[in-house]
Amino acid sequence: MVIDERPKVMDEKPKWYVLHTISGYENVAKQNLEMVVKKNGLEDRVFDIICPEEEVIETKDSGKQVVVKQKVLPTYLLVRMIYGDDIWHRIVGTRGITGFVGPKGRPLELTEQEIMQMRLETPKVDTSLQPTDTVEIMGGPFDKVTGTVLEIDAENSKAKVSVEMFGRTTPIDVDLDQIRKIG
Repeated sequence: MVIDERPKVMDEKPKWYVLHTISGYENVAKQNLEMVVKKNGLEDRVFDIICPEEEVIETKDSGKQVVVKQKVLPTYLLVRMIYGDDIWHRIVGTRGITGFVGPKGRPLELTEQEIMQMRLETPKVDTSLQPTDTVEIMGGPFDKVTGTVLEIDAENSKAKVSVEMFGRTTPIDVDLDQIRKIG
């Protein structure tokens, strides 16, 4: 008979928490935490580790515009997990992570409003969009840009939209709640 020696967790529902990392080492800290989770068999407790990034348009010295990824929250990682005191030391002891964001270094879960603002959990969108529909993108670097739907991924609430960018047609991935049908 196998006995689970882990202390009982107060809440069995995963929640989002914020981890503070060493500046410039967000991706390294994320990889290290993923290894700690795998090594210690915590896949049933730690579900998502995100280093939030967004695409922005930068103009290079030559005047050429390029799309680059930029960190939305430098020095922070977002983690969806079932927290327990038994894994606190493993997480804060991970190389590159300096601790949880919260009172006295103890985790403080994100509110529903914060989760929705950061789009960590996208609500399922019921849409009648079809390929070839003309849409307008709302928000992000492509705000108010129109394009044509190429494909819909309803399961992940995403769409591939063809837009005119830098004088050529380019497919981009957008969330379904970021587009609206026009015409």
